[in-house]
Amino acid sequence: MRIWTWLLVVVVSWPLWLVALDDELEAMATKVREFYGQRAEQRVRSWRQLVSEGLDWSEQQKLERVNAFFNQLQFLDDIDVWGQEDYWATPVEFLGANAGDCDDFSIGKYFTLRELGIDDSKMRLVYVNALEYQQFHMVVAYYATPSSEPVILDNINPTILPAGRRGDLQPIYSFNGEHLWLMKEKGRGQLAGKASRLKLWNDLRERWRLNELRKPIANFEY
Repeated sequence: MRIWTWLLVVVVSWPLWLVALDDELEAMATKVREFYGQRAEQRVRSWRQLVSEGLDWSEQQKLERVNAFFNQLQFLDDIDVWGQEDYWATPVEFLGANAGDCDDFSIGKYFTLRELGIDDSKMRLVYVNALEYQQFHMVVAYYATPSSEPVILDNINPTILPAGRRGDLQPIYSFNGEHLWLMKEKGRGQLAGKASRLKLWNDLRERWRLNELRKPIANFEY
């Protein structure tokens, strides 16, 4: 059984509107409507409602409902959505476009679970090789305790399963706000430098902090 025991922390700067009062939420919703359209506004409002209602849920409920919420969106490659080979969208950009790849699903889930109060130490963004498809992939790993086997939130397989039952995923690296870790041995990580080597992560966090939005190259409202 593969036991993933990476103890990494992702440090995220949260935009002020994520903890905003109603009038600030309305301003954000207006911005989304003007930028992406009315359906996008409704998706963002549904997301904010999920966060508002979910603060008192158990952690298991939070995992299940956030995983299901984002898995409703469409999977499309970045080149088709954003016009470039690899782009890590913020949750609002992902909801605005109504489409994205595995990175966008994982980032949306991770940031939302953080906002619902799940501690950084219980979650990791994990870059893997999806063996069945022979392609790179990103998932979220959740640890109930530091020593427990994590469960995996994924858009390929929507069922939340223990890592030991996901033999189709081969871990490559994880990262946090400070460092980059390479998976040299099963269940162990080797420090490989600063997370600043991951330009996409740096760009994402800066856009998230500034509430910046980018329009997709096409409309995906089907």
